[in-house]
Amino acid sequence: MINFFAVALIALVSCIGANDRKSPNNLIQQASMPENNLSKTVHDFTLKTIDGKDVNLAAYKGKKILIVNVASKCGYTPQYDELQKFHEKYGEKVAVLGFPANNFGGQEPGSNEEIATFCKKNYGVSFQMFAKISVTGEDQHPLYKWLSTKAENGWNDQAPRWNFCKYLVDENGKLLKYFGSGVKPFDDEIVNLVK
Repeated sequence: MINFFAVALIALVSCIGANDRKSPNNLIQQASMPENNLSKTVHDFTLKTIDGKDVNLAAYKGKKILIVNVASKCGYTPQYDELQKFHEKYGEKVAVLGFPANNFGGQEPGSNEEIATFCKKNYGVSFQMFAKISVTGEDQHPLYKWLSTKAENGWNDQAPRWNFCKYLVDENGKLLKYFGSGVKPFDDEIVNLVK
C-alpha cells in the first residue's frame, strides 16, 4: 500500500513539474527576457546606390524588402530577369534591392558603372541596385553582418553561401526569412510571404 502511494505521489509531482514548464507565466518570462541588441532593424542602415547616392533603408518602411547579393558572371545570373519581373509584379508591396558582390568565384569583377550597364543592357533592371560590397568574410558589410548574425537580427546565422541568396525583411525592418541561391524569386514560399 505504501509503495502504491509513493508511486502515485511521484507521478503527481512529475505531472505538476511538466505542466509548470509549459505554464503561461514561464512563457511570459521567456518572452520578456532581455534580448541582445535587437532594437536595430534594416531601416537603420544607409548605403550607397550603384550611382553613388546615399539611401537610408528607412525609405522602405511599410514595404517588405527582398535583399539579394548579385553577380554578373554566375550560373544564377539569369535570376536578374526574374527579379526584374518580380519587381514589376509586386513592387507596390516589396522592394527588390540588389547588392553586387565579388565574394564567390570572382564572378562580379566589374566596377559599379560596368555592373549598372550590364544589368540595364541585358536584363532591363529598374529595381534599386547598390554599390558593390562584401557580403561575407572579414570585410563583410555591416548590413550583411546584421542579416547573418543571430545576436543582431534575432534568429538567423546564415550568411550567403553563393551569389543570389535572398533575405526577406518585413514592413518594420525585421528579418523574416533566408533563401538560398537556388530559390527563385517566384518560388511559392516567397510569393506567399509577399502577396
